[in-house]
Amino acid sequence: MSARTEVSNGPTTSPAAAAGADYLDTRVGASKMVKEFARKIFPDHWSFLLGEIALFSFVVLILTGIFLTMFFVPSMTEVHYPDDALPVTMQGLEMSEAFASTVWMSHHVPGGLLMRQIHHWAALIFVGAMTVHMMRVFFTGAFRKPRELNWLVGFTLLILGLAAGFSGYSLPDDVLSGNGLRIADGVLRAMPIIGSYGSYMLFGGEFPGTDIIPRLFTVHILIVPGLILALIAVHLFLIVWHKHTQFPGPGRTDKNVVGFPLFPVYTAKAGGFFFIVFGVLSLMGALMSINNVWAYGPYDPSIVGAGAQPDWYMLFLEGSLRLMPGQTEFVLGGYTLSLNVLIPGVVVPGILFTALALFPFIEAFVTKDTGEHHVLDRPRNAQVRTASGVAILSAFFVLNAAGANDLIATHFNLSLNAITWAFRILIFILPVICFIVTKRICLGLQRKDRELALHGHETGRVVRFASGEYIEVHRPLDDYERWVLVSHEPRRPVEIAAEEDSAGVRRPGYRKDRLRQRISRFFYEDRVEPVTPAELAASHSHGEHDELESDPARETLEAR
Repeated sequence: MSARTEVSNGPTTSPAAAAGADYLDTRVGASKMVKEFARKIFPDHWSFLLGEIALFSFVVLILTGIFLTMFFVPSMTEVHYPDDALPVTMQGLEMSEAFASTVWMSHHVPGGLLMRQIHHWAALIFVGAMTVHMMRVFFTGAFRKPRELNWLVGFTLLILGLAAGFSGYSLPDDVLSGNGLRIADGVLRAMPIIGSYGSYMLFGGEFPGTDIIPRLFTVHILIVPGLILALIAVHLFLIVWHKHTQFPGPGRTDKNVVGFPLFPVYTAKAGGFFFIVFGVLSLMGALMSINNVWAYGPYDPSIVGAGAQPDWYMLFLEGSLRLMPGQTEFVLGGYTLSLNVLIPGVVVPGILFTALALFPFIEAFVTKDTGEHHVLDRPRNAQVRTASGVAILSAFFVLNAAGANDLIATHFNLSLNAITWAFRILIFILPVICFIVTKRICLGLQRKDRELALHGHETGRVVRFASGEYIEVHRPLDDYERWVLVSHEPRRPVEIAAEEDSAGVRRPGYRKDRLRQRISRFFYEDRVEPVTPAELAASHSHGEHDELESDPARETLEAR
């Protein structure tokens, strides 16, 4: 019996696949696009998955939302819930078709409740992942040139995510969502001149009207998702165009990217991660009950439930309204100026969000930095930026906690008024305290890094020289550790030219430069200078530790 050996010259392609590939290549240049994208390099770090969680959560929202639109009726027409349908507590009650279809879907459509709960959890995770992703971008300085535009795109996506969540949260027309709409109507009416007209136009008459649910349905399933899809495309295009940022490390510079190609490594990882996110959301939807609207009942303007809070991403607005004293309402010329609603509902959120959106441009104005940055900052090395971010977050945390002041009072048996006054004080002093403490922590960590880069790790082993001198032997850092500690650029306050030239003529633009200098001093006057090549060389001459054969960190410093 003879053995038979077959020799293959490589993988074969079917004629149909080859013809299809040739068709696409000759008409849209598919091979060029595939070659370009397949060779795109993406760095590998766990924090980059935060943006993917947001993206995959939005995909789950689209898939489950398509299912829900098949059964939801976006109408405020009054009907009576069937007497023979579940749940028993709803039988025969008068309600809108929107509420009735939501309850019917949850109890009588196979998989309806599961899809509703997956959709709601995905919405919460979507906004949460975007928020944490933007925090990562902010604290690492990933918004610097050339990514300022992409920062604004991401910020707009966050605002659209809040709009999508609020519009979807209001669709069931239950007591809880109806109260949220009533608050939104109050904020809109508090705006001078345009408020009442805007409310009448939005609701089609006096609140609640008969048009708000169909209009919110259009906003929720068409306008906002369409804008989000368009901006996601822009966001991903800019990521590919600018190339991905990366954390500092040996061999990583502003002119390269160290990582894995898009195909097949990154594609396989992203595909697997999508199913992980989908699986976790499915488990949450199956095992964790959320937004059981039949427990609240259909919307009735005369009912306001105690302990009612919106979803977490809108809780800051609720807290802001609860903290504002009610005495700041005035009647001027026959018109009511409701500062007790206008300030917490419009001014405070506007200030916080505007500061967040414009921070990249403020920092660029201060530093006069016009170079491109593709290597990320360590948050400790940008002390004012990090402290500012923590201060803004602390303000949001206070507002979120204030939105649940009634629950805190009942659960811990505390005075509601005392809790409210405590939060009123904290909203002013906590951001300042957090800024100061965070800045000092960052400076302390910079000093620690400086000492570590110069002397290495302490070993606790003390030796004595022949001369009688005692020293502690330090373990030298490896290439990666030292690179991370010394590779960042020094940041110093901006120096400006004199106010007047030699002829005593005032220099144009001096006021602008003076403003830049003052802000720059606020950013960088308190600082710890990075290690210089001379200091690094001197630290290796004391005999505290052995020289490394190659030191990329020193080469980087000398080149800088």
